[in-house]
Amino acid sequence: MSTEDEGSGRRRPRLAVFKFASCDGCQLTLLNCEDELLALAERIDVAYFEEAVTAPDQGVYDLALVDGSITTPEDAQRVRHVREVSRHLVTLGACATAGGIQALRNYADVAEFRAVVYARGDYIDSLATSTPVSAHVPVDFELRGCPIDRGQLLEVVTAFLDGRTPDVPAHSVCFECKRRGTPCVTVARGVPCMGPVTHAGCGALCPAYGRGCYGCFGPSDSTNFPAFVPLLRRDGMDVVRLLRTFNTAAPEFDAASRKEELG
Repeated sequence: MSTEDEGSGRRRPRLAVFKFASCDGCQLTLLNCEDELLALAERIDVAYFEEAVTAPDQGVYDLALVDGSITTPEDAQRVRHVREVSRHLVTLGACATAGGIQALRNYADVAEFRAVVYARGDYIDSLATSTPVSAHVPVDFELRGCPIDRGQLLEVVTAFLDGRTPDVPAHSVCFECKRRGTPCVTVARGVPCMGPVTHAGCGALCPAYGRGCYGCFGPSDSTNFPAFVPLLRRDGMDVVRLLRTFNTAAPEFDAASRKEELG
């Protein structure tokens, strides 16, 4: 793919997509953009993306999209290299922004896990914790979700190409329920829901089907756990288990679950 727009002589921005410890769901969201991705490809060069192209990893990149958490010493070294060769770095999804479901290791003994899972752990070189990319290098923008929302992804990529701040909401899922006319499942049916403290982006999918929010998009910018946790206890929920899912290592979820665990 050429690095210049045909006939203009102007260099097209170079995009790279990197994977660390994750399930690939966020990268598949990018591939599933289909028609939009084809239009976007006319404005950029996809310089590195193992899920889609076979080009070798050769910086410098104008925009790097990073999927996955940092779980090994090699990951920590490689993400520093990615930062060095990227003008802008955006993290994608719960793994890259909050350590992912694999951050459950942060509350246990990794050596014990290794002994249970592997017959021999001689060749397993892992960190004691699973951490977000921002714990290791500066990040220009974090896109939440497990997986991310395709509309938000396209907005973020387009915003960086246009040199503007991405227009991604920071409010809670409750706003999305109101917008689509979904009755509050907690008020109407007594169903425990993480919506009041969860970042918007999913379109309030679970409440629309009568199910409480799981917290897939991590903490919103307006979390109030001192008021929220007693409501969960009132509804008979295991608060620690509810908070320790996709975004367990997000600071707000982590602090609230540890406090609840200590009683």
